[in-house]
Amino acid sequence: MIDIKKVHKIFNQDKPNQVNAVSGIDLNIKTEEFLVIVGANGSGKTTLLDMVAGSVFPNSGTISIDGQDVTKLPDYDRSKWIARVFQNPLSGTASDLSILDNFRLASIRTRKKGLSIGINDTFKNQVKEKISTLGMGLENKIEQPMGTLSGGQRQALTLLMSVMDSCKVLLLDEPTAALDPRSADIVMRTAEELIKDYRLTSILITHNLKDAFNYGNRIILMGEGKIVKDLDAQQKSTLKQTDLYDWFG
Repeated sequence: MIDIKKVHKIFNQDKPNQVNAVSGIDLNIKTEEFLVIVGANGSGKTTLLDMVAGSVFPNSGTISIDGQDVTKLPDYDRSKWIARVFQNPLSGTASDLSILDNFRLASIRTRKKGLSIGINDTFKNQVKEKISTLGMGLENKIEQPMGTLSGGQRQALTLLMSVMDSCKVLLLDEPTAALDPRSADIVMRTAEELIKDYRLTSILITHNLKDAFNYGNRIILMGEGKIVKDLDAQQKSTLKQTDLYDWFG
């Protein structure tokens, strides 16, 4: 599904502050695989995710999605495959628009926008039904501006919005880092359900070792721009939570 070959990314090349963020990574992520990436700050995991998303281009190497070379395609041209949830709950939503309007925009993410975003009762009921699965009571507040919600509420809604239009890949960029424990738990459980229900290929970056242990069917440890450890589903199933802490020991 996602094929990364000999990818390098250097920031500030040939300058005193040059950073070798990603150094020759080879990585194949299979269809419907849920990959978790962990690593210390500066290990290259976010840069790698940015290159998959198309917000950063590699200096060399290639990236393919669903058999198509996307190495030089910007993020907006990858939207037919990729949806992304950012660390900051304020990203990915329009604060001044209602919850309902945000969901409608998400539902036409990959289509040309007209003068009207076209909301009817059928769509309203669909949105309410989806939101009710969160157990946050927000299905009765769909006319409320998105900017009035808490960070946890916005992040949970952003996750639901990510699958309102067609996508094959879900990128989760430390989605719970800014959330309280209860909201973080809702977001991660919802993410797991969506990944299974929509049969998505997914990448989760996290510093939360509990989430790294509990979620995903493959785990990678990155360090100094390289893959240090790569455990498949069988190997991850035998992993102990203390093993993860030892990785950072």
